[in-house]
Amino acid sequence: MGRTPTPVTTPESLTFRSDVTVELVKSSASDADVLFAARVSTAGEQSLDELKKDPERSKGLINYLMRDRHGSPFEHNSMTFFISAPIFVFREFMRHRVGWSYNEESGRYRELEPVFYVPGADRKLVQEGRPGKYAFVEGTPAQHEAVSSTLRESYEQTYAAYQKMLAEGVAREVARAALPVGLYSSMYATCNARSLMHFLGLRTQHELAKVPSFPQREIEMVGEKMEAEWAKLMPLTYAAFNANGRVAP
Repeated sequence: MGRTPTPVTTPESLTFRSDVTVELVKSSASDADVLFAARVSTAGEQSLDELKKDPERSKGLINYLMRDRHGSPFEHNSMTFFISAPIFVFREFMRHRVGWSYNEESGRYRELEPVFYVPGADRKLVQEGRPGKYAFVEGTPAQHEAVSSTLRESYEQTYAAYQKMLAEGVAREVARAALPVGLYSSMYATCNARSLMHFLGLRTQHELAKVPSFPQREIEMVGEKMEAEWAKLMPLTYAAFNANGRVAP
């Protein structure tokens, strides 16, 4: 029997997005985790009593640890996020290796869905200045239209090429070479508060940051959503992070 042809996706079947998805799917993270880890230095096994106490009573200790960069107590927690974003975001994301674990969907084992990134109308398009000293400014309506129409046309062509190869019996791991980095992928990313703070210090801009950062907007969108979830889990640690210039301890 012959191989069943892969259904061809028409241009109308492609999905275009300008957002990202971030969901906290699993966590074991609280301010008390910082306190018991820190107090083992002086209290030994009695430090476990901190898990039963109100962390608010010890917010000064959390601030001290953050201010003087005693970082290891902020590692005794865990957060797992489900993230859906363009592939180029993940390639930047995976520069962060210490304290992170990743598992991404595989183009070898599944046919990749036709979901592609097109910048929204609020995305700044034009880079002005030289490397190391530049800024992004709003694009003109004509530039936004050019970006949108060009990307959509390119995505339609590349996904049609991908499906053509699959229909010819070419392995998924080979056919995927036709697809662009604007394709959406998904992954689970697990981190602790210390590694997340380092990520946020580099991948978000914030008025309280002591050290300026210049992230690409799309990875900053992911960072902002992760930050919002973390802030709810560890409010005292989050407050200390902001109060001390958003520098990871």
